[in-house]
Amino acid sequence: MNLAPIALFVYNRPQHTRRTVEALLNNAEAAQTALYVFSDGPRNEAARESVAEVRSYIRSIAGFKSVAITEREINFGLARSIIDGVTKVCEQYGRVIVVEDDLVTSPFFLAYMNEALDLYEHEEKVISIHGYVYPLKGTLPETFFIKGADCWGWATWKRGWELFEPDGSALLQELTQRRLTRCFDFDGTYPYINMLKSQIKGKNNSWAVRWYASAFLKDRLTLYPGRSLVRNIGHDSSGRHSSTTNAFAGAIADSRVAVERIAIEENVEARQRIAEFFQTGLPKLPERIVHKLTDLARRTMRKFGMRA
Repeated sequence: MNLAPIALFVYNRPQHTRRTVEALLNNAEAAQTALYVFSDGPRNEAARESVAEVRSYIRSIAGFKSVAITEREINFGLARSIIDGVTKVCEQYGRVIVVEDDLVTSPFFLAYMNEALDLYEHEEKVISIHGYVYPLKGTLPETFFIKGADCWGWATWKRGWELFEPDGSALLQELTQRRLTRCFDFDGTYPYINMLKSQIKGKNNSWAVRWYASAFLKDRLTLYPGRSLVRNIGHDSSGRHSSTTNAFAGAIADSRVAVERIAIEENVEARQRIAEFFQTGLPKLPERIVHKLTDLARRTMRKFGMRA
């Protein structure tokens, strides 16, 4: 098996980063996997100490085939850092597994990723492999395809990443002209279009919604596992782009996910169940607003040295 390198993106959360790395090291394939760590520079003076703590830790990482560290001198921001890092690793290796510093992976994550990358390498219709799946009710197929792309523990090939369109305005225009906005929003159950509009206005800098839109408009598919191999531990108000919620939490796979060739087409039933999860399993709008205001208050208090 041609093991893909891991691109790990870190910033200012040393404890989250440590948990992410330790989980990856629990994968049998880690010892034969190259790790590329991209450490973003501090956004302000308040972040300098925690960024330095993260960098002290990542310089001590051992147990992978090799470890290469890129320490940004300035703050790229997550979107620019990921776009730059994924592009560079894809150029060198032709494939990449992407992990952020708030993702804890199953010991079977790397096996699944590499087996799927090998199996679907030459299938142009398949743009990426994803390791996380929403905590849906009932039993899902061992693997299945959904149109678009996702962002919590994923992998792609150079040919897939070359389809990434960074221009949010161009993406929105095409989605609108082709009358795909409701479908893009999972039949109106999740506000991806609003996220894209906010990115265009500079209110967020999401690379993920542009990655999803790029794949969606090219009618490309992403492979998902029926049992999640990833848990996001960042929904604890520790991240700049996250809020406090347990809505996405679920069990993590404690056994191997079988990767076998399946029909390369969207699983309509799985898509419908994801839409139902968006509609009924997520916090309602007022609760989201409360979380956002609470997070803003906490950040403001930390800025002035007060306890939350």
